[in-house]
Order: sequence, then structure tokens, then C-alpha cells
Amino acid sequence: MWFVVTTYLSQVTLLIIARNNAIFGEIGRIASEEVVLHLIISKCIPVILYGLEACPLTKSDLQSIDFVIHRFFMKLFKTSDMHIVKYCQQCFSFDMPSDMSEKRARTFERKFSEFCQYIR
Repeated sequence: MWFVVTTYLSQVTLLIIARNNAIFGEIGRIASEEVVLHLIISKCIPVILYGLEACPLTKSDLQSIDFVIHRFFMKLFKTSDMHIVKYCQQCFSFDMPSDMSEKRARTFERKFSEFCQYIR
């Protein structure tokens, strides 16, 4: 199971990088940061979250996914300072995939327990 999860995370990471580069390749630095972030949220984040609920993830796995997003913000805002990256994420109300994955997992667990109570 560990190999499957690791392989899935590797594929997700490569796909995110490819999509980020495709977005930058198409619009370059012409579009505003808001437009680029909206494209990332609509095109990349769903790919990340698609199968994460089904995989048993460690904290390290989630950090590796967040790392890709941090690198994207570094590229977008032309900085290597993590304080600036985190500030930009906060200003744009950008949730990290690890946080979104935890929220989705809690929502799933809540709905599942409600369903189990309903059928009893």
C-alpha cells in the first residue's frame, strides 16, 4: 500500500508541476496574480484533492504536496522568502492542499456517520 501511495503522490506532484508550467507558458506574466491563482485553483487543486481522501497519508506526504504549492507561489511572486509566500497565500485566501484534504476528510467522516445512524 505504501508503494501505491508514494507512486500516486509522485504522479500528482509531476502533474501539478506540468499544469503550473502550462499555465505560465500560455499566459506568462501578462495576467494578474489573481487570474493565475484562479486558474490554479480551478485546474490544479481538484487534481490534487481527487484521490487524497482514499489514500492513507502521512504528515510528510501532505508536506510534500504543500511544497509544490509553495514553490509555485515563489515563482509567481518572484521571491524565495517563505514569510512573503505565506503572506501572499493569506492575502489571497489560498488554502493549502493539506488543510483542504483534512477538511474534506472530516466532512466525509461526518456524513458517513450520519448515514450510518440513518440506516440503523
